[in-house]
Amino acid sequence: MNNNGYSRRSVVLGMTALGMMSAINGAVWAKPIPENDAKRRFTVPSGACDCHHHIYDSRFPTLPGAKLTPPPATVTDYRALQRRLGTTRNVIVTPSAYGIDNRCLLDALAQMGAAARGIAVINSRVTDDELEKLNHAGVRGIRVLFGRTNPVQPSEIETLAQRIKGLGWQMQFYMPGAQLVDLSTTLRKLPTPVVLDHMGHIPQPQGENSEAYKTVRRLLDSGNGWVKLSGAYMDTRLGPPDYPDTSAIARSYITAAPERVVWGSNWPHPAAQAGETPMPDDMNLFNLLAEWAPSSTVREQILVRNPEVLFGFDAKDRQPPAKAV
Repeated sequence: MNNNGYSRRSVVLGMTALGMMSAINGAVWAKPIPENDAKRRFTVPSGACDCHHHIYDSRFPTLPGAKLTPPPATVTDYRALQRRLGTTRNVIVTPSAYGIDNRCLLDALAQMGAAARGIAVINSRVTDDELEKLNHAGVRGIRVLFGRTNPVQPSEIETLAQRIKGLGWQMQFYMPGAQLVDLSTTLRKLPTPVVLDHMGHIPQPQGENSEAYKTVRRLLDSGNGWVKLSGAYMDTRLGPPDYPDTSAIARSYITAAPERVVWGSNWPHPAAQAGETPMPDDMNLFNLLAEWAPSSTVREQILVRNPEVLFGFDAKDRQPPAKAV
């Protein structure tokens, strides 16, 4: 049994299925091909936003030795996923494979226009001119990565936060739950919004009894912390389709601070494509939101109004979703 509670056999079967799909669909795993006949289980509001996904484009080289380097997952591929889900806004996050090279992000933002925002990865050597260029392109924050690549060291977090504060940016964090606990004091005093990727990577089966969960709740309760309801499949021990353990975490965040949670697909699921977890079904992940937040008003807050606050989307530009597919 691996640390996510899946058997080796389930991972192998999942990857075998992916291989069959890729052979049929041009050897591009990332394309949003339905694995079943799942449909949307709730009415998607106008202006719904996917607040966490990646773009991988072979025109831009990945870092030598990068561990998560899935096949191309382009803007064209992602737009197909948008049509399936019904989202019309999106936030593109530079993945670990590109290090501090944000050229793929900038190219994707230029293609997607005003309906997209970006989260860049930088280090302490970034210039003010570079920050202004990123801001003009639609970047609204930086991502601090621990556990994959570490372009920012813990000692640099506060200095970088001060530099981006004037831009109105946020600071997003990807890290194991134990490190989140270690850095809790630093995170609580940052002058920028603090956004935690993938529900804070709460370890299971400890769940709400873990120190990582308690740390996230303190951040939420402070009024400066935000959580992405993404990656339900990443830390689960109980698995799909309902992910009861990580779903309980998501529901607790929504109950505690419905005004500071956002939803993200994490497409094209780079860790899953590397075999670390079975590949999830995108529609199933989206439909979980109806179980986590049964109220349509709360879902609209999570999908529309919260992203407008956090990423600066204009409420006047809300577009209705594509016809359900």
